[in-house]
Amino acid sequence: MTAPLVVFDLDGTLIDTAPDLVSSLNHTIGTAGLEPVTYDDLTYLVGHGGQVMIQRAFALRGQELRQDDLPAMLKIFVDHYAKGMPGESRPYPGLISALDRLEAAGFRLAVCTNKLEGLARRLIDGLGLTSRFAAITGGDTFAVRKPEAAHLLETVRLAGGAPARTVMIGDSLNDVLVARNAGVPSIGVPFGYSDVAIAALEPDHVIGSFDELHADLVESLISRIAAA
Repeated sequence: MTAPLVVFDLDGTLIDTAPDLVSSLNHTIGTAGLEPVTYDDLTYLVGHGGQVMIQRAFALRGQELRQDDLPAMLKIFVDHYAKGMPGESRPYPGLISALDRLEAAGFRLAVCTNKLEGLARRLIDGLGLTSRFAAITGGDTFAVRKPEAAHLLETVRLAGGAPARTVMIGDSLNDVLVARNAGVPSIGVPFGYSDVAIAALEPDHVIGSFDELHADLVESLISRIAAA
């Protein structure tokens, strides 16, 4: 039987990247004379990749960003963000122990994020976590991104998993929707960057911290979906 696969979102799920995202975004929009954003703005800004984050920051400040100017803004952001990695970004409490438990139980692990793949890999590598994951895919890895089912399903394929033996873990609507669209059960975490309570997004299960993430929970969700 194919080993169970646990797929994680990155920003706001695996890693608390807020300090570095805010720093690089403020550096970027500052070149256009915009006032800085704050941590409280993150739930509106994060989750759809760098381009959308920059566009939303301009909108938040009531400024128009011409489409022709977006590539230059994105380059400023990517250059600043990549140069500082891993910066102040750190795994959430309990994550490493949870990964250890899942690996000891024979599970495979993967990352499915809307962050650019190159940035995702650089961050994960900078934190010494790359070897943990059978696949790492980003918002530019395929022709589609979360919440499109194909982003998750292709990640599962690259990780050597099977959709019927997969669980998706995330902090936002995109994570819940991509799991739902792919027919995969979802686990929500409340400590990320969602602008609404994670329970309101109706994942199949919510954990308060990674201390609650155990092999038997994943297996029970897989079995529940299979029975349904």
